[in-house]
Amino acid sequence: MKFPSLSQYRLRLLFRGAFLFLALATVTLAITVLQEEKQLSYQNYQSSFIKTKEQIAARLRHPSGQLALLNPEINNERITPLRPLLLPFAGIDFDDQSKVRHAVEMAGCMVQYPDGSGLCAAIGSNPWAGGYIYLAGRFDSEPLVAHQRGDLSLKGAHRVKVKVLLRGQEYRWIAPFEALDMPVNRREGTPGRLTGFVDDGREIFDIRPVKDFRGWIWQHNYCTENGRNCTHRSFYSLRLPVEVLRSALFQGTRPQWPPADLDQIQVHLQILPPGDGKALFDSNNDGASLPFALSELKPLLLPGETLRIRKLSAPPGQFLFERVGESVSMEDSWLWLDRLIRRLPVQQVPEEALEAREIISTPVGKYEILLKGDPRGANKSLSQVATRVGWFVIAMLLAIALAWMVIEVGMIRRIALLTQRASSVSRSVRGAGDAGGLDLTGLRGSDELGILANCLHDLLQRVREDAERERIRAEQEKDMWHAVGHEIMSPLQSLMALHGEQDDQSARYIHRMQQAIRVLYGSASPSEAFQTTHLKLEPLEICQFLRHVAENAPCVGIEGVEFSGCAESVLVRADEYSLEDVVTHVLRNADRHRTPGSPIRIVLSSSETAAMISICNQGPQIPQEWMERIFEYGVSDQQDSGANGNRGQGLFVAKTYMAKMGGTIVAQNVEDGACFILTLQRMAD
Repeated sequence: MKFPSLSQYRLRLLFRGAFLFLALATVTLAITVLQEEKQLSYQNYQSSFIKTKEQIAARLRHPSGQLALLNPEINNERITPLRPLLLPFAGIDFDDQSKVRHAVEMAGCMVQYPDGSGLCAAIGSNPWAGGYIYLAGRFDSEPLVAHQRGDLSLKGAHRVKVKVLLRGQEYRWIAPFEALDMPVNRREGTPGRLTGFVDDGREIFDIRPVKDFRGWIWQHNYCTENGRNCTHRSFYSLRLPVEVLRSALFQGTRPQWPPADLDQIQVHLQILPPGDGKALFDSNNDGASLPFALSELKPLLLPGETLRIRKLSAPPGQFLFERVGESVSMEDSWLWLDRLIRRLPVQQVPEEALEAREIISTPVGKYEILLKGDPRGANKSLSQVATRVGWFVIAMLLAIALAWMVIEVGMIRRIALLTQRASSVSRSVRGAGDAGGLDLTGLRGSDELGILANCLHDLLQRVREDAERERIRAEQEKDMWHAVGHEIMSPLQSLMALHGEQDDQSARYIHRMQQAIRVLYGSASPSEAFQTTHLKLEPLEICQFLRHVAENAPCVGIEGVEFSGCAESVLVRADEYSLEDVVTHVLRNADRHRTPGSPIRIVLSSSETAAMISICNQGPQIPQEWMERIFEYGVSDQQDSGANGNRGQGLFVAKTYMAKMGGTIVAQNVEDGACFILTLQRMAD
């Protein structure tokens, strides 16, 4: 029994093996990528966990973070009326504007309002600094109107009105602005004093001011906005003497500080203009935003991470703040894919790296920061991403299976037959050069392979016909050039004998005609002749050469050629006759397109390494799309150019000769016409 040869099925086995290997590679690639991504997720999680711990610790070590630790009750549920905050400083030097600003900005205790104003209400961390409430803020207004001494009414000046509610008692002060007799500091602004009086509703204040009430205000001299109504930014600081807080400091050997009811104290401040107008600023206005709070640390937590903050002096398990990062929803992930990710072997994150502990020291005690991580959150996040990517993997597998079915059912057999017949044609072409013997019987049709077979048949037939026509044309052109060259060379030899004198100008043009005949003689085509010709490069004095060309231009029918720019002797490397052909071709083009009666200018300029010849005319500009095409062989802008003796080869010859002489030629448009710029290599004198 004769078994079929394995080579008959190698194409099928190759395609089937390739598709099977491609499918296995796709699945293997997906699993490998998942495993690597899981490892990277664990490493990134560990790095992110450490960064989160460092960010939280750095944030809480800053005075604004310590302010949040000392005031854990800060939240956005109740903002106004304002509650004093416990500062991470012993107190505020309220008499110095720079120190007050620095303390308030560092602590970040200022409540911001939509109009740009702000107010910080706070107490110091040192109880022995006195039972004072500090107020510091800013507002915009017109220039402040000062209270005049001796005036018992305060309504004629800007004034600050303050109210404090504490333990059922209400304290009220009103402090008018009083100017100081001192030079104005342009950097700090116009200073003034806020003298405090007890506000009991009277309009005439004939009593002495409160001794322990201290206040200062500074108004800048520049305008906050450029416009018709110029407003100035004012900054103020107040120290409010609250008798209840001060007396509580002396009721025991170790006074409780801060007060236990600190978050129950309410502060209300108003900035009143002269007269009975609306308040310039009211701390109870809507839209106020609180400073940094511990709740703002939650966005830093990754899914599954837990942050706990407790005071070291507090009992174990009693946490000041506790938050858990938002968990990742598993609704958008596949359960089997999540199980696969969990089973992939990776190097686990060390357990000790998933817990971090930091100690933050503050003026009123130490706080412990506990951060615990959950690496399973990385698996959940990776499962969601892998689920979205999994659809692409399934689509790739389906595409591979579909491609295999199409190729197996409808293409492999016909491709093998076409390959076999094409191989036989290839062997015949290499042997006898005949490409017309391809038998495509049974392979033609309306599908892609059938169309390919029809195209191959038509293409091979066209190639054979074109090759035959090209061979006949080449032979005819070669015979023509042989005949033309033979008939012209003899008269040229006779003319050379008649005009062989050294000073005869006609000899120059006869030499150029002989060179052109030698270039074209024996070539299959003119373009081939120009590209294969060899030029003899010699030193050429370009000034004298161009002057001679300009003077003899009328001999070839080109009038009005002007030459300039020859200030010194310039030597270049060029072939004299070929360069004259180049310049003559460019001059003929310039003559054909110039405005009648206008000159053609030849300008020579040079540098240390090159000489530039500009040939310009006045007339129409060259279209932008023709800038490069005009140098191609056979391209002409004249209709029936061949019948008029124009073969479209002048600029082609110019570019070819310039390249062989190591130079360049480019065309460009100028304001009143066009220019051709020829560049040649310059030789040392």
